[in-house]
Amino acid sequence: MLLLGCVKEVSDYELAISLPNGLSGFVPVTQISDAYSKLLTKQVAQGELMEELNSLPDMYSPGALVRCIVTSIEKSDDGRRSVKLSIDPKKVNKGLNPTALAAGMLLSGSVLSVEDHGYLIDIGVTGTHAFLPHQKAKNYIKAIKKGPDLKIGQSLNCVIVEVKNEGRVVCLSIDRSEVAASIATERQNWTLSNLLPGLVVKARVQKMAPLGMKLTFLSYFTGIVDFMHMDPEKSMSYSPDQVVKACVLSVHPTSRAVRLTLRPPFLHPGGAPRQLPGQRMGAVLEEATVKTFYKQFGAVFELDDGTLAFARLKHLSKTRKSFKPGAFKEGSKHKCRIIDYSLMDEMCIVSLKHQIIEARFLQYQDIHTGDVVQGKVVSLKPIGMQVKVADGIRGLVPSLHLSDVILKQPEKKYNIGDEVKCRVLECNPGGKKLILTLKKSLVQSKLPVLSNYEDAKPGLITHGFVVCAREFGCIVKFYNDVKGLVPKNELGSEPISCPDKVFYEGQVLKVMVLKCEPQQERLLLSFRLSSKPGPENKWKSTPKEKQEVKYQIGQIVDVKIMKKKDNGLEVSILEEEDNVVAWIPTLHLSDFVATSKLLWHCLREGDVLPRVMYLSDKGEHIILSRKSAVISAVQEEQVVRSFSEIQPGMLLTGYVRNVMPFGVFVEFPFGVTGLAPKVSMSDKFVTDTKDHFVVGQTVIAKVMSIDEEKQRVLLNLKVSECSSGDSAAESFALLNQYFKELKENRDLLRRGEPSICELVAGKRVHLVVQDVREDGSALFSGSSVTGLTVIATRYHLGDKNIAPGEKRKALVLHVDALTSEVYVSLREELLKQKP
Repeated sequence: MLLLGCVKEVSDYELAISLPNGLSGFVPVTQISDAYSKLLTKQVAQGELMEELNSLPDMYSPGALVRCIVTSIEKSDDGRRSVKLSIDPKKVNKGLNPTALAAGMLLSGSVLSVEDHGYLIDIGVTGTHAFLPHQKAKNYIKAIKKGPDLKIGQSLNCVIVEVKNEGRVVCLSIDRSEVAASIATERQNWTLSNLLPGLVVKARVQKMAPLGMKLTFLSYFTGIVDFMHMDPEKSMSYSPDQVVKACVLSVHPTSRAVRLTLRPPFLHPGGAPRQLPGQRMGAVLEEATVKTFYKQFGAVFELDDGTLAFARLKHLSKTRKSFKPGAFKEGSKHKCRIIDYSLMDEMCIVSLKHQIIEARFLQYQDIHTGDVVQGKVVSLKPIGMQVKVADGIRGLVPSLHLSDVILKQPEKKYNIGDEVKCRVLECNPGGKKLILTLKKSLVQSKLPVLSNYEDAKPGLITHGFVVCAREFGCIVKFYNDVKGLVPKNELGSEPISCPDKVFYEGQVLKVMVLKCEPQQERLLLSFRLSSKPGPENKWKSTPKEKQEVKYQIGQIVDVKIMKKKDNGLEVSILEEEDNVVAWIPTLHLSDFVATSKLLWHCLREGDVLPRVMYLSDKGEHIILSRKSAVISAVQEEQVVRSFSEIQPGMLLTGYVRNVMPFGVFVEFPFGVTGLAPKVSMSDKFVTDTKDHFVVGQTVIAKVMSIDEEKQRVLLNLKVSECSSGDSAAESFALLNQYFKELKENRDLLRRGEPSICELVAGKRVHLVVQDVREDGSALFSGSSVTGLTVIATRYHLGDKNIAPGEKRKALVLHVDALTSEVYVSLREELLKQKP
């Protein structure tokens, strides 16, 4: 089907064309002309830019009329139809042959090549050479202001000035006055097979009808003018046999139906319809008056400024069922919104649908960088996720931006149809390009949005994401492709030798602007959000600030106990200068929970604890740990510093943070946490998790799997799985450590409770029976156990019957310094053994 269209938008890859009756279509870059397609193919093959190849925006401007032919109608997934067009003269003028060409004919041409005296024009007629002299083109070139020459692929409205050699050579003109004066006549021998849209004809009114009228033209042709294409000023004054000027709008190849327009801008070839003022697009009008209602098509409204607007049937109500034709009587008023403008009909297209009137966005121009938008997942592709923000507005979430961490399997987290909350990283309405991010830290950020270099003032703190980490530092990106460099010395308070090991692509971090040169688009940034201490600006002695400057996880310090509290020790870090306050939780005094409690019991305020490790700075305090297994893991670099470093199969040393009925949560240095489910907790069958682990216990865990979307790590705590090879050596090392810590505790105990320190397992003591309890156990006293509770269980009393007051020899089995309890045995086989 041949149609007259008007260029609505121009991008590098296609022309958006406004068609009659509010329709629109697209001309892909490959459907401009043969010569242009050849240049494109050549450029792609050579891989370099060619001088003679101009982009579509260099050749086409919105508002220009073009003849098109429909090449295909494609149906998208959501049921929308997309009309693909071609303006290639070979397709548009395919009905013409050399013998049909006549002087005065108006047709489409496309620049084929630039010659010395003019241009060779492709008019799509095989066997005909068309030439356009410079003289006949200069006024047109001056008027369109697209450069000193016409460009290959440029579409032209041409008038045939002269035909030579039976149509094998034709001479053309594109002079505006000559084109505007050309009227199709019978002498030009137009036939139904080669009739072209855009031809202006003299026509006679044959018949009037409510939805339009029938005309005859060029002697024996008939055509239809529908209600949208009558001259609005004269629509009521037409009468049969009246002669009018009309322009061919479309020619249907099979039904041979010809449609015409009587609208003034089309009655001079080369004219251009008027555009809608930009600010009207998207406007909501409280009262639009119904001018006419057509039950098969829709309604024509008169707007507040007197212009006409059209609403299609489907835009008059929410659903087909809720549509009430009675509500659209002539003169009735309705609230509507301008959703489009049809250049070919010179009419606004409006919608009465509530959801469209209330919609936040109608076109790409309504969306601004930094906006938080709701969207629906349309598709998942390797490059990222397509999100529908509104009707006709789609955005792309690149794979890097699907989450705060890089997702290996996004389909596990997102499903088509899911509602997602995104933030606009970049919006280019001209190219209909919308880039979004789903990174929570960016979407929820309350910091300023940095979308141009002019706003990057020194001292500004904002969120950015790492796009590259190398030995020279990190490149961080913001909105609208604004990017800057964080040099190596600004990556942290301590030197970082391998930034690529610490930072990862896509990581969102707070950054501070140090320096910006907007003209050069150069931006210098820092991850250190506090300024460097100057000599005159001594750091205040708050723990938080001191820790930011001085300490890193893994650093070993000596501390002095300032206060003993129920759940830990408040200590000061021994330094040359001011003391910094820190906290050692009781559970972090030793790898062994029982030893931790005993050590807390033995220590006094003022004691010095050597070799304690800096663990974290969560909350108010710096947290320190004395767990030797954790300290050696950090020192030997057998740790993970961030979630992204974790790999299945790793053996990591950590400590139990929580014991739940379904499993055990284990925390590791640098703050990474994992879960060991009930089935992976022990080699034995687990009935109650509390029977196997206690909070604070040091454990070695094996990483089973990682769920990057939920940032979860699953662990295995089975002893059989968590050995690095030489399990005997590991066990002896642990036992050795345990006895070493017991000895340290005994030395501390001597200060306050010397008697309990003398009692060691295996020592023989003389005791007096105090009491025999109901359960068969007995209590003892004696000079060597003054102030202690001495117990022998029923089994350890042996076969002898004992009575209170009797003297007995006993063997020490266990001393519990915390409860001041001593367990002894009176059994002969133990007492006989040599000490």
